Amino acid sequence: MTTATGYTPEMKELIKRVEATRPARLERAKRNEHFPPLSLEDREKVLSQFHPDYKKEGRRAVRVGPNKGDVFPEELAELLESRSRLDAKTVDVSKPAHETDVLIIGGGGAGTAAALMAQESGAKVIIANKLRHGDSNTIMAEGGIQAAVQEGDSPYYHYLDTIGGGHFTNDPDLLEALVHDAPLSIHWLEELGMMFNKLPDGRLDSYHFGGSSRKRMNPAGDMTGSEIMRVLRDEARNRAEIDVIEQSPAVELLLDEEGKAAGAILYNLETEEYFVVKAKAVILATGGCGRLHVQGFATTNHYGATADGIVMAYRAGVKTTFLHSIQYHPTGVAYPEQNVGLLITEKVRGKGAHVLNIDGQEFCFPLEPRDVESACVIRECIERGKGISTPTGRVGAWLDSPIIDLIHGPGTVGKEFPAKFLQFKRHGIDISKEPMLIYPTLHYQNGGLAINAHTETSVKGLYAAGEVTGGVHGDNRLMGNSLQDIITFGRRAGTRAAQYVKSGVQLKRTTLQHVLNFEKGLAEAGIKSPVVGPMLLPDYTTPEVKSRQWTAQYQGTLR
Repeated sequence: MTTATGYTPEMKELIKRVEATRPARLERAKRNEHFPPLSLEDREKVLSQFHPDYKKEGRRAVRVGPNKGDVFPEELAELLESRSRLDAKTVDVSKPAHETDVLIIGGGGAGTAAALMAQESGAKVIIANKLRHGDSNTIMAEGGIQAAVQEGDSPYYHYLDTIGGGHFTNDPDLLEALVHDAPLSIHWLEELGMMFNKLPDGRLDSYHFGGSSRKRMNPAGDMTGSEIMRVLRDEARNRAEIDVIEQSPAVELLLDEEGKAAGAILYNLETEEYFVVKAKAVILATGGCGRLHVQGFATTNHYGATADGIVMAYRAGVKTTFLHSIQYHPTGVAYPEQNVGLLITEKVRGKGAHVLNIDGQEFCFPLEPRDVESACVIRECIERGKGISTPTGRVGAWLDSPIIDLIHGPGTVGKEFPAKFLQFKRHGIDISKEPMLIYPTLHYQNGGLAINAHTETSVKGLYAAGEVTGGVHGDNRLMGNSLQDIITFGRRAGTRAAQYVKSGVQLKRTTLQHVLNFEKGLAEAGIKSPVVGPMLLPDYTTPEVKSRQWTAQYQGTLR
């Protein structure tokens, strides 16, 4: 059902400029000629001037904890300096509601992959998820998963592309693990029943992406993350040794007297009750921070992405790494308003779509690394004033999707991007005939908790996997490595945690002393009235609604 009338008359007039330049651009595309990529020097220049990560405004040093003195976005710094939702002095943690071998906090791709491997290794597992099992950034991922599975490719090239895309800042041990395990991850997912795009001869259909030297992106339409989550969730829910607790985010980690991980306190969103889960090992797989809306950007992230795992582990003494770096995806929806911020997969550009300004002219190579592409779009729209304005005052650039059908044949857009095609069709826009309007959107938390290649944190018995961790992507993540990240390190975390449990770990008395110590540090640092954390869920209530007084007159109109 269409809920809007598509582009405004003014925007449709501007689309004529896109159509006017399309024949010449199509001829160049057929000759495999593209707008030239930037040199390394020019990349650094555009990043330093226009990428949000390089702004001094909106950033400050944290004043307490293991990263004291490090500079982070204000939204993250505030949460790292938050006080507990609980009164740690009075909470009784001696009577757990549940006991298990491995507690996994987060039921997205990383957490569910970890659960499967831990169960296969002989451990009893509980997955605790904030919302429903599978509600995560995993299901939001669209374009594909990286793995060197094609002729002419290898983990060697995967490593080089990724470390180059990360500006040579990536943790080499984590990156080595990622590229080594990537082909194994694809095989494992296929064994579980994942439906990848295939060529007529049965091989995987791989394609290029921003920062790639080989075709290494392996898609399942434009719903790759959703397909991964489907097979992982189905498998986990069919194994009796894996229990799932939904609608119950974790609010604090539990440690024993020796400082080992010993479980967590969860909060039931439906009954508004706290309860304890005791565990011999804990895996954090809570995802990222998109719903903090760093620097006011819209986000692609799911509703529960509020950096909970980082907040809890930070109080327990786990250091973060690369948390200064947030990824802004260059092609988030800028119109219609109902879809603002949602992801338009890089696969669209990989299939040939051009990024264009108000005059229908290309202004950057369409497959630059994501941070560079984002900075170029911001420069064109803001600094050069060549963006397209929307009725609500937003600004964006065109992504010329109709040219894909002209390059690859009629129907390609609908076939390759079925979800995106329907998403725009609901609002009266046919992306096989009209371009999409895009602008960078907050997409991924490049940094997170510091782990080693075995997913171990500095707290014994505490592991972490997926977007909650940092290091593997360096300062900039390449497309498809996030889905590979959750599978590689989710599998490693599950296996390692089960091995730790089987080693005969014995827990001492459980305690929240680390929370008391952290809050003492807040007071000593002079932090008055800290916010409460973890946030759990964002609050989108408008100031007008918050200030509204419900008088008897208003209440009398309710039924």
